[in-house]
Amino acid sequence: MSLVFSNHHIPINWIKKNLFSNWFNSLLTLVSLSFIFWVGSGLISWAIFQAQWGVIGDNLRLFFVGQYPVSLLWRAWTSLAIIFSLIGFSWGTIKYYSNLFKPINLFILGSITVFITLLSIPVSLVSSAKLLGILLLLVIFALIGQQTSKKLPTFSNWLSLIWVLTFFLLLGLLQGAFFLRPVRLDDFSGLILTLFVAIISIILSFPFGVLLALGRQSELPVIRWLSIAYIELIRGLPLIGILFMAQVMLPLILPQDMRIQRVIRAIAGFTLFSAAYLAENVRGGLQSVPKGQTEAAKALGLNGFFVLIFVVLPQALRVVIPAIVGQFISLFKDTSLLAIVGLVDLLGMSQSILANPKFIGRYGEVYIFVAAIYWVFCYSMSLLSRQLENK
Repeated sequence: MSLVFSNHHIPINWIKKNLFSNWFNSLLTLVSLSFIFWVGSGLISWAIFQAQWGVIGDNLRLFFVGQYPVSLLWRAWTSLAIIFSLIGFSWGTIKYYSNLFKPINLFILGSITVFITLLSIPVSLVSSAKLLGILLLLVIFALIGQQTSKKLPTFSNWLSLIWVLTFFLLLGLLQGAFFLRPVRLDDFSGLILTLFVAIISIILSFPFGVLLALGRQSELPVIRWLSIAYIELIRGLPLIGILFMAQVMLPLILPQDMRIQRVIRAIAGFTLFSAAYLAENVRGGLQSVPKGQTEAAKALGLNGFFVLIFVVLPQALRVVIPAIVGQFISLFKDTSLLAIVGLVDLLGMSQSILANPKFIGRYGEVYIFVAAIYWVFCYSMSLLSRQLENK
């Protein structure tokens, strides 16, 4: 059914044209509405009258930070405040020319506030106050970012560097740099472990994948065939197999006095696997760049390296942004396999909570909550990619 809407059509005419234009569309519309009503009413009834959401409130700390030392939770709260402040600052910097608090944005902020209040108050009034304070920081820094961009219009070009530096700052804070008490990476669990593994793997796999794509198109036979062999070998293996190899085989080929933490081994497995798929995505972008672009750049006097960096790669990467972001989203979701190799990520922590006799049978509540967390992060990545494409 064609969903074409015009301001000149009133809703009734639009409904007739798009939903009830003929007998088949009318039947399909009625069946679809009946199915949506049946599923939706049942789900809403279960969520309101049968579900016991207390399992979420009682285990919020485990979901988000897992077994991170309780005495050091101030680091997690500080990190969360810094992240939301930077999100707000970035939002205000990018949207400096528009109204930040449109009705839809106010509705979203209001909904988040109500959700935080309902979810946190049964657990701790202090935690609820902290979360609401962090949400307030987001709004304050959004206004600061908006004013900064009005005075410095090119400041948004530095946001990527600021995010990278902030990531390493937060990593040092959580792990115990800066003369703080150290915390081993293997002690990370819950959502914090999922995000750590996903972010590091994404950062490392992207340049590795670009190099593999360039190597596959290299004129040097050795580099080209090594790149092809690596890509085809890794793409022919399942991710879980590579993770097991990273956990079991990697320590065997290292010196006996060298022990790599399990989290680092998992990151190595994700990076090696994702880079092979990213290489093929980037290769597709490289092939889409007309040869005339390269010849024109060389005619202007640029050598091969500068032609690649300033002419070919920017055009190639712009074309494959959706495919690259799709691979990043897939990598983020694949971190759920960490539970299989003995690391307690978000999904692994959920399974640990369900193993508690107090919460036996609360599968629906726990897995819906976990699915909502995954959806928020994946949709945010998709939204950012669309904005990047538009820019």
